[in-house]
Amino acid sequence: MIAPFVDAVWVAEHREEVVLADVRGYLDGRSGREAYERGHLPGAVFVDLDTVLAEPHTDDRHGRHPLPTPERFASGLAELGVGDQDTVVAYDDAGGVIAARLVWLLRVTGHRAALLDGGLAAWPAGEQQAGPPPPGRAPASFAPVPWPTRALATIDEVADGTDVLIDARDRARFAGGPDPVDPRSGHIPGARSVPTREHLDPSGHIADPETLRATFAHAGIEPGTAVISYCGSGVTACHNLLALERAGLGPGRLYPGSWSEWSRDPARPVATGAA
Repeated sequence: MIAPFVDAVWVAEHREEVVLADVRGYLDGRSGREAYERGHLPGAVFVDLDTVLAEPHTDDRHGRHPLPTPERFASGLAELGVGDQDTVVAYDDAGGVIAARLVWLLRVTGHRAALLDGGLAAWPAGEQQAGPPPPGRAPASFAPVPWPTRALATIDEVADGTDVLIDARDRARFAGGPDPVDPRSGHIPGARSVPTREHLDPSGHIADPETLRATFAHAGIEPGTAVISYCGSGVTACHNLLALERAGLGPGRLYPGSWSEWSRDPARPVATGAA
């Protein structure tokens, strides 16, 4: 299995052996596709967060980005020319915190995938392309694979408090500051604040494994600790799971509904304040 993070030098050396995937999405409603069309890595396909990496829905009671059905995920990638045997390297313009959703979904179903460390900014600006997705890739064969239950946590498993629960959102939202997208502010009681963007340096590169281990140790995570990761809607939580893997601390589990599901259930308690 490929490492969860690869650098631009590795990608350049293996360019003919990988599929580049642009997975940009924004909490403020900006269009990831429009950002892609303004500039992307040469030959990269655009993978839409809302239609390929999430299931369309009429309300957010089960989260703003519920997991797509395996069939939706597989057909969406196949239409983009991504096949079962391809190695995917995904990126965004936020240090990988959005693109991590694609990488994590591929890795937990046995596919080869990694994040481009440093994201879009790690690639020379003069070599980026503008315009719509290229028409060159033919549809591929990608078989649906059920999401492994060992990799996921339900809302009731989160509530029982057995596993260490980490929150990937920024500290202000965790503490109960203004929340622009969900009905209640705060965090799940017992959760520990581990903002995934704090794993990145100013250039968007991921911390080294030793630094990550120290960060997770501060949250009570050691080798063998059972961990559940959540965020606002199950997207940036995947970046924390990849960081756990990079640190050698095991796979962890994703709570897909995350805060957007929990905060919409009036029967679920809410905590505020710093970790």
